[in-house]
Amino acid sequence: MDLTTALAALGVLVLGGIGVQAWWSARRSQPRKAPGLAVGAAGEESARQDPTLGALESHDDAASSLGGEGPSLAPGAAHPVLPGSNRLSSLRPAARLDALIDAIVPLTMESAVTGDLAVAHLPASWRAGSKPLYVEGLNVATQVWEQPVHGQSYSEFQAGVQLANRAGALNEIEYSEFVHKIEAFAEAVGAMADFPDMLEVVARAKELDAFAQPLDAQLSLMLRARSVAWSLGYVQQTAARHGFIPGVLPGRMVLPGAQDGDPPVLVLSFDAQVALADDPQDAALREVQLSLDVAQTEEAAEPFPAWHRAATALASDMDGWLVDDQGRAVTLHAFDEIGKELQVLYRTLESRDLAAGSPAARRLFS
Repeated sequence: MDLTTALAALGVLVLGGIGVQAWWSARRSQPRKAPGLAVGAAGEESARQDPTLGALESHDDAASSLGGEGPSLAPGAAHPVLPGSNRLSSLRPAARLDALIDAIVPLTMESAVTGDLAVAHLPASWRAGSKPLYVEGLNVATQVWEQPVHGQSYSEFQAGVQLANRAGALNEIEYSEFVHKIEAFAEAVGAMADFPDMLEVVARAKELDAFAQPLDAQLSLMLRARSVAWSLGYVQQTAARHGFIPGVLPGRMVLPGAQDGDPPVLVLSFDAQVALADDPQDAALREVQLSLDVAQTEEAAEPFPAWHRAATALASDMDGWLVDDQGRAVTLHAFDEIGKELQVLYRTLESRDLAAGSPAARRLFS
């Protein structure tokens, strides 16, 4: 072989190597797709399709996503979340007032009034500032406290405003707004309202808030792709295999609670813009967030082990790695330490009759 022929052959090999490298780089940059979408020889897609948000039964989740804190129990920025708000109609759900977390006002009357009258004069908004407020009537027929409804009669009423939530303690302005709304209702139904002293109520609110803040555990970690990005459909299909279902908000899947109306046990969240893409197979994701709002689920349901199992299973199935909000790898030792801290937190909440997953705890940590 002469020199010219040898150089020509070498050039062919170099060009071929460059072509292979370009093909491999392009392949790695494509998002990982869900299985079952291969196109056959006849040009038809196989029968197995990747699930989309519209293809699975829609289940609602909490109205606001969790904060981006790393997996620790240190109190971070609080984000208002309305537990069970997925089940809300135009009226608030029936919620028995609780002296542990509410300032309660008795409304006494000389005679019973109809539910129609009461409903017509209920507050237009169920909030005083950032705090939920409630009005309940004692049903004459059933002797049960309930939100007033048409067609019933009520012998007395009681109203309440929540002392604290993730927006902080009830303040003087919020309490004054509550008083104004309840005074108007009481006058309309012919009731006498016995309001507790504002300074005492605000002091109680601050004390409850001081107790709750250090115990507000919202755990989250990030699952990041090691190499190839994931398609939206791939993430949805993989998460669905581990019990997650679509949430009401774009970019959210949830592991539902045991009973209808319970807050989700876990929330898997990702870029909402990607979730709204026209073709879920071409929308690329490189990370998703897995969150647990500790106070919303009772300890007996084992939400922390569920969080741990889901994180490790998803990381294994999706070839991802687990990191905290600082980008540090989350190890088995880290999970163990968090589990020990949670045991202390659970016992502390129980000592105040605010066990995780109880109605009062769900309202307080909302």
